[in-house]
Amino acid sequence: QVQLVESGGGLVQAGGSLRLSCAASGRIGTIDTMGWYRQAPGKQRELVADITNVGMTNYADSVKGRFTISRDNAKNTMYLQMNSLKPEDTAVYYCNADRVRIQSTTKYYYDLWGQGTQVTVSS
Repeated sequence: QVQLVESGGGLVQAGGSLRLSCAASGRIGTIDTMGWYRQAPGKQRELVADITNVGMTNYADSVKGRFTISRDNAKNTMYLQMNSLKPEDTAVYYCNADRVRIQSTTKYYYDLWGQGTQVTVSS
């Protein structure tokens, strides 16, 4: 079984920074694209940023220039550095892995999600 666990959320003032982490655990061979999503109260879950296993990145327009996504494949961990935070960034942030190959097999898990971590930005 493979699990994703987020950490690093919290309360920060506008203009501040936070760094989120997503650690994947279990018998992991490889992880394809990983991504950060967020869901604010009363809104749909939206993509914040994603990163392929070779480091190609994609960002939502609303976070370009402020957030940086990265990953450490050796540690099966993904990060989101969030700078210049705004109150509209307040949401639960979720980690996603689109496809995970189980170590020493050709079997896969698909569309895995973490439990989420709350980010609150005060004005």
